[in-house]
Amino acid sequence: MRRIQKTSSKTAAKRAAGKAALAVTAVRKRSQAAAKTGQFATAAVRAPAQRRLVVGITGASGVIYGIRLLEALKGSGIESHLVLSRAAEMTIAYETSHTIKDVKALAHTVYAVGDIGAAISSGSFQTLGMVILPCSMKTLAEIATGVTTTLLSRAADVTLKERRRLVLVPRETPLHLGHLRNMTAATEIGAIIAPPMPGFYAQPKSLDDLVNHTVGRVLDLFGLDAGLVKRWTGRPSA
Repeated sequence: MRRIQKTSSKTAAKRAAGKAALAVTAVRKRSQAAAKTGQFATAAVRAPAQRRLVVGITGASGVIYGIRLLEALKGSGIESHLVLSRAAEMTIAYETSHTIKDVKALAHTVYAVGDIGAAISSGSFQTLGMVILPCSMKTLAEIATGVTTTLLSRAADVTLKERRRLVLVPRETPLHLGHLRNMTAATEIGAIIAPPMPGFYAQPKSLDDLVNHTVGRVLDLFGLDAGLVKRWTGRPSA
């Protein structure tokens, strides 16, 4: 009886192995045939990632920069995916005449700062990158050290690990050594530090001119031209 059972087990194993081999051969033949006709390449290559830009606004002074960037992106064909820190909402109310509802309406998609399960918390959600403007020193410190306590810093960390462009616009002065070291650390792991320095060669006439120049130069870093920058074309000839 035991011999019969052993023989049956061996026979079943051989049959299973034979079926597996046939399945592998069939898949290989289909792949080879598809490659010859070009079908395999068509199925494997996906369309480029949607043109999405993650925008973070923190509670640092200068929230108008973030608002202006959202205004520039609206209707541009670029999806803006917005995260506002709680402090940002306070600063918006204090520094501008915009309501939080108005600011959120400028974005394509808005995420709660505590929503760690949001789409932008995953690297599989493809984007052009992320910009945080203004960027507070607290947020900078979290990014520089890899500490991700909110969706804002998590999305920035994801941007870096996926080797996408992360632009931080710190709005703080003066800076102590800790701030400078955090900027260095953030740069070393792939971020771009872009302080909102005005381009006086453009001869700005108003606060709007100053804001537009900074926002336009930030968008330049993503290869986007919103027509906000008065560009230097060389020194006028005498």
